[in-house]
Amino acid sequence: MPGHKARKRFGQHFLSDPGVVDGILRAVHATRDDVVVEIGPGLGAITTALAASAGTLHAIEFDRDLVARLRRQYDGHPSVIIHEADALSFDFSTLGDRLRIVGNLPYNISTPLLFHLLKFRDRIVDMHFMLQKEVVDRMAAGPGSKAYGRLGIMLGCHLHIESLFDVDRSAFSPPPEVTSAVVRLDPLPPGSFQIRNEALLSKLVASAFMMRRKTIRNSLKELLEVRDLEAVGIDPGMRPEQVSIAKYVELSNHLAASIR
Repeated sequence: MPGHKARKRFGQHFLSDPGVVDGILRAVHATRDDVVVEIGPGLGAITTALAASAGTLHAIEFDRDLVARLRRQYDGHPSVIIHEADALSFDFSTLGDRLRIVGNLPYNISTPLLFHLLKFRDRIVDMHFMLQKEVVDRMAAGPGSKAYGRLGIMLGCHLHIESLFDVDRSAFSPPPEVTSAVVRLDPLPPGSFQIRNEALLSKLVASAFMMRRKTIRNSLKELLEVRDLEAVGIDPGMRPEQVSIAKYVELSNHLAASIR
């Protein structure tokens, strides 16, 4: 839509490359049985195609000027519902119990938004997002990788994470300063990781990676004893990035059991 200037405070970079749009649409492959939620439709690069293939499309937009444009554009389309709202505080449970979520997320809110969406994971079928490539790399990294850390562990407890393809900055208007990537997130089956205390796990992982060059014995010395590591089969001489998600959960549960 001509005339709308991207607003830096909203982190707006509008997708404009038809090839990338097509790649996202093919990855999502929405059908008439789907309730799709698009976060940040912006200028509607993928909105119309999603609306044409999905049964219902909910579009959540924070910029009130764009909301007005979208409402005019989709007036008379009963299957398209425009919500003027902040996705960071939006109650996604009001939209249904089998949601497919899509979005070109503002990079300045992407991490808190992902953790907000985790609260509704029992209602989510899958999620496809455009994010900063560096963030996607950290989300998808496995043990032993330099990118492996707190973000990938805390999301990986609840989601299967798959990086799909990279997107050059030239695909946007205005172009961002970084390369982007499209990622698919699938909620894990209930009980995949039995976490006794999510807050304790988060604290444990954050502490482990504050000084990732230290051994895990030293990085966690304020929270536990060497015998706690040995009790769950973690070598105290390992570095934090060498410990799997399952072992962090096991260690957290071991510590939670000792809290009275």
